[in-house]
Amino acid sequence: MSLDEIQDVPARDAEAPPKPAARAAGGWAALRPLLLRMHFYAGLLIAPVLFLAATTGLLYAGSWQAERILYSDQLTVPRVGEAAVPLSTQVKAAQQAAPEGKVLGVWPAPEDGATTRVIMENPGLAEGETLTVFVDPYTADVRGQLTTAGDALPLRAWLSEFHSSLQLGDLGRNYSELAASWLWVVALGGLALWIGRRRARKADLVLPDRKATGRRKTLSWHGTVGLWAVAGLVVLSATGLTWSKYAGENIGQLQDSLGGATPSVSAKLNGAAGGSDEHAGHIPQTPSGGTPRTDGMEMPPPAPTADIGIDRAVAAARAAGVTESLRVTLPAKGKGYVVKEVDKQVPVHLDSVALDPADGRVMDELRFADYPLLAKMTRFGIDLHMGLTFGIVNQLALAALAVAVMFLVVWGYRMWWLRRPTKERTLSVGRAQPRGAWRKLPVTVLLPLAAVTALVGWFVPMLGISLLVFLAADVALGFAAGRRAAKAEAPAQAQAQ
Repeated sequence: MSLDEIQDVPARDAEAPPKPAARAAGGWAALRPLLLRMHFYAGLLIAPVLFLAATTGLLYAGSWQAERILYSDQLTVPRVGEAAVPLSTQVKAAQQAAPEGKVLGVWPAPEDGATTRVIMENPGLAEGETLTVFVDPYTADVRGQLTTAGDALPLRAWLSEFHSSLQLGDLGRNYSELAASWLWVVALGGLALWIGRRRARKADLVLPDRKATGRRKTLSWHGTVGLWAVAGLVVLSATGLTWSKYAGENIGQLQDSLGGATPSVSAKLNGAAGGSDEHAGHIPQTPSGGTPRTDGMEMPPPAPTADIGIDRAVAAARAAGVTESLRVTLPAKGKGYVVKEVDKQVPVHLDSVALDPADGRVMDELRFADYPLLAKMTRFGIDLHMGLTFGIVNQLALAALAVAVMFLVVWGYRMWWLRRPTKERTLSVGRAQPRGAWRKLPVTVLLPLAAVTALVGWFVPMLGISLLVFLAADVALGFAAGRRAAKAEAPAQAQAQ
């Protein structure tokens, strides 16, 4: 939700003015003016960023279906055969089609009619990019080649980067972090204001008032749509922050300290412990702004000489219970095969095993059921944000949330425009809640509120920095307004004397 919720409507809808005693006692009557002022300024100044994030997010939500259409030749086969040829044969066909590439991994066809992807390191590609060769699993015919980033084909890779940074690199990432930092604040603040209103009918809380007109009608739609969307907006905000540069680093450190780091299977032949692969699958950014690998594969040095081959490795993984939507990372020096499941739709299949390339022995295994609770929650949250967990239903829900944010912003600006005090003046605009609302809060509420705000502002730096900028600008505007008022009163006082 965004922008001002201040009323100049009939008494039936307006909240009754609190009595002085109620203000002194604190409570909602004292807190509401402060929320109104925060919601007004946050909506007014952050709304363009939220609108932009919603627009790019809407495009990304549709990219999953768009790439199925745009790249159908590469993703599908013309005819489903009776049986697939060996994976080793498919890999050889890919190597012949791209002789300069070095094979990093193989993604066997996840379903009938789909192609196998052979992932290659290729000279001239940017960091985080790979060359993917698409092979017909029934005939070993090459269906095409594309430059990819993780599992994203060119369209979705571009839209993902556009959503996160507007294709502007580190500078652009600040926009998405600012949007994610404020979205939950504006949404929850608007929810509190909407629920706290007095209304003649309880149905007006959850349904727009069809009898309302003008600004009241806009407010009714703004409030009810925001009410229905608030849970999804908070989830999008929280999960979006996990990919951010500043807040994301703090979230990762907190998760690690609580024992919730996402584990990964160890592929080292000496049995050394593995690292973590927390955000695999989305094309997230590193703190330095580079794009890390998102497919769990490493740029390998020369592979071990003893190798059972990819076909026997996949058979051993399937025998160990790793069976759904596989991704195979080929052995590197001192490491074995890694075979992972990547089916993230409910119920998820994210088990993985590491295999000794000499004999196919399972060196290490990791079951999703054994993930720490925080790691599971992070995984589910990220996949919901990406539109993976429930497939097309998830993607439609994301699109609906994006459209809702866009309408909420437009309605908020419309309310602001309709509240302008002098409607005859074209350039006049609505006014915010008067200054000094914080003075009405009792110390027992003000001090904890200030402490929580400071803590959240430190943990989510883009929120804290922008909030300080807002406060500084508000103080400057208040000082300037006081100076103008003093100058205007001076002549009148001189005449009176």
